[in-house]
Amino acid sequence: MRVTGYGIIKKNKHDLHYIASGIIKTGDSKDSLASRLKLIIQGLGEVIKQFNPECVAIEKVFVNANPQSTLLLGQARGAAISAAVIHDLPVFEYTALQIKKSVVGQGHASKGQVQLMVQKLLGLPSVASTDSSDALACGLCHANISASMAKFGVGNRMKGGRIL
Repeated sequence: MRVTGYGIIKKNKHDLHYIASGIIKTGDSKDSLASRLKLIIQGLGEVIKQFNPECVAIEKVFVNANPQSTLLLGQARGAAISAAVIHDLPVFEYTALQIKKSVVGQGHASKGQVQLMVQKLLGLPSVASTDSSDALACGLCHANISASMAKFGVGNRMKGGRIL
C-alpha cells in the first residue's frame, strides 16, 4: 500500500499547535498511476476543505539511485501541488536538508530523530507515523523559516494560521 502523509499545524505568533495528521492511501502498484494521483488530489482536497489551511509546505524531490522511484515521487508531489493550487493556496517548497535542519538542528538527522522532535515540538502524546511526521516536519520548517525571513523583511510573512 502506498501512502501520502499530511499534517496540519497552526501558528499563533510564536506558538505552534498540532491540529491533525494522517495518511491518504493511494493504492498499490497494480492500480494505474492516474488513479493513484487522483486519490492524492481528492484526498488532499478533502483535507483542505476540512481544515482550511493558509498555505501548503511540501518537500522538494530528491534524486536517488532509482530514477523510477524519483519519477513516481515527483508525480505524487505534482498531484499534491495541484490539490493546493486548485484551492488557491500558496505552495512553499523545502529540501529534506532544510526540513531536518529546521526541526532537528542538523541536516543529516534520521527519520526517527525527526519523528521524536516533531512529537516534542508539537506536544504529541506519541510518535506520529513516518509519513505524518515528515508532513508535520515540513509544516514546522515553513513556520520557522517564514518567521525568520519576516524578521529581515523577505518573503511572505505568516500572519498566523494553518499550514498543510
